[in-house]
Amino acid sequence: MRMMILTTVCCSVAAFGGEPEAKEWQAPNGVTVKYRWSAPAAMEPGKTYPVVLFLHGAGERGTDNRAQLQHGVTAILAAAKQLDQPCFLIAPQCPNDLWWAPIDHDTKRLSGAAKPNPLLEAVLALVADTAKHQPVDPQRLYVTGLSMGGFGTWDLLGRAPERIAAAIPICGGGDPARVENFKQVPIWAFHGEADPVVPVSCTREMIAALKQAGGSPKATYYPQVQHDSWTRTYANLEVLKWLFAQRAK
Repeated sequence: MRMMILTTVCCSVAAFGGEPEAKEWQAPNGVTVKYRWSAPAAMEPGKTYPVVLFLHGAGERGTDNRAQLQHGVTAILAAAKQLDQPCFLIAPQCPNDLWWAPIDHDTKRLSGAAKPNPLLEAVLALVADTAKHQPVDPQRLYVTGLSMGGFGTWDLLGRAPERIAAAIPICGGGDPARVENFKQVPIWAFHGEADPVVPVSCTREMIAALKQAGGSPKATYYPQVQHDSWTRTYANLEVLKWLFAQRAK
């Protein structure tokens, strides 16, 4: 399974068009997070900017702090530039021996969404620490991920719904019993109908559960598309335009 300077100056981080900077951070819970970081090329005094938190798939796990750039990151930053929407982007890397969130590989559902998750809690702490030191818009934290990262996105929705302005889970799955926690969060999910790795039913059941709980999620299912439903999703400007338009209430 592949599963966020108060003068208008260029920053010492990757700007749109460049490779996000490699960073490492130790969370209060002791977990070390390796991640890639990008910020707007220039930031206006008094202005705040959204954060995009990107969670990669299982094939990009490791310790090189580079593999997570393989899918999604470049496309998201390119779309942000084209839409003239400066943003911060955080792309952590999951270690080889872990998953963003525990998964029952028989049911293809999250198996520990109601339990502590040191890795994702460390990632959330990183986002919070970033907001303390950068001009982050507190109403515009966006979470997206593919495959394993799609599962991680669903997990974070249940873990910190009050902090997430919108989410785009791609070819992942969650725990339908948790949807009451995040039914008010704008969600646009994507999945290939012919996915042989993570069945499309994983997304369908989350969307159905959200609607039953009173939510209004969006979902796009690609006919005859297998596991790679992320390439066309992140290449679609309308998807990123929708994302940047969302604000937490």
